[in-house]
Amino acid sequence: MNFELHEDQVQLRDSLSRLLADQYAFEQRRAIAASAEGTSPAVWRQICGLGLSGLRIAEEHGGFGGSAADLSVVMQAFGKALLTEPFLASAVLGATALSLSGDATSHALLPQVASGERIVAWACDEAAGRHAPCWVETRAIREGSSWRLTGAKACVLNAPQADVFLVSARVSGSSSDGQGVALFLVQAGSEGLNRRAYRLIDDTPAGDLRLDGVLAVPLGDPADPLRGAQVIEATRSAGVAAVCADAVGAMEGAYQLTVEYLNTRKQFGRFIGENQSLRHRVAEMMVELEVARSMAFLAACAIDDPGSVQAEDLARAKYIIGLHGRSLCQSAIQLHGGIGMTEEYAVGHYLRRIAVIDQLFGDSAAQLSRLTEMLDTTT
Repeated sequence: MNFELHEDQVQLRDSLSRLLADQYAFEQRRAIAASAEGTSPAVWRQICGLGLSGLRIAEEHGGFGGSAADLSVVMQAFGKALLTEPFLASAVLGATALSLSGDATSHALLPQVASGERIVAWACDEAAGRHAPCWVETRAIREGSSWRLTGAKACVLNAPQADVFLVSARVSGSSSDGQGVALFLVQAGSEGLNRRAYRLIDDTPAGDLRLDGVLAVPLGDPADPLRGAQVIEATRSAGVAAVCADAVGAMEGAYQLTVEYLNTRKQFGRFIGENQSLRHRVAEMMVELEVARSMAFLAACAIDDPGSVQAEDLARAKYIIGLHGRSLCQSAIQLHGGIGMTEEYAVGHYLRRIAVIDQLFGDSAAQLSRLTEMLDTTT
């Protein structure tokens, strides 16, 4: 397995890093997070101007047809910058689900998502699911040629910015059934749709949805008992690989801040980085970072070259990155001392980012449980 970036990926990383350093430095990011919207339309336009919003969309629909490895490079840069823009929600989750649905409605929307003109939010998690991979209580009822949805969705990333929601709803079966689920498009201004906006602990805008007989457009054939669940699972897999890379970027940011601090902070006339015990702690952090980086590459490869062990690789990657990410960022805060606990310093925000990522698509405990179940079925 080759972990080296090729020339195009290096250029992509460098261009994006320059943009973020100029427009999304930590103090600028704090101002953006403190704004009413919590995002920067100007930065989002520049991200879209680089073509990143269409990175995972096929060329025939206005995108670039990039690989999951390309996306990993982008997500690492965004994780290091603590981005709050709707990239994961729209350009990863939304674009993946629309691309996999493959019907006329999806094809009409994909070019607008690729250009960043419209923002799509992934609304498939429910409060009662508790990290279950496919738990859907929201119901879809057919009325003539139309469909209406009733239910609730929790923790919808960038819900306040979304123009369209991709909502999972049950056509048949009980809440935990793997069959009988379909995806529907819901316009943000639809009658009967109520949004409750809030911020996650890393300042990412999010919201809960309440649907009361909301008019919706199905993606694909709702009568197909398996198709909807397959698209949802594939989209979640793409999301897992993306947030693994995001976490690595956050870990890298925390690690670099710590090294810089230890090499500039003096105590008793010496740089504290000369203390051997602290140097050992930093070495341990570097090992954790490199392990996480390798696992993020594994997750990207699992998406680009899916096989029988894709689900196992993704669960393993997210589990290991969750453990090492939390450990590294906690060490970073400890090595900074009191300043690491302040709102005005970035290192504590990286731990918040890791905590949010750990909860997305199943936390470390849920991933370990899934790995155990997979191993039990193979023995």
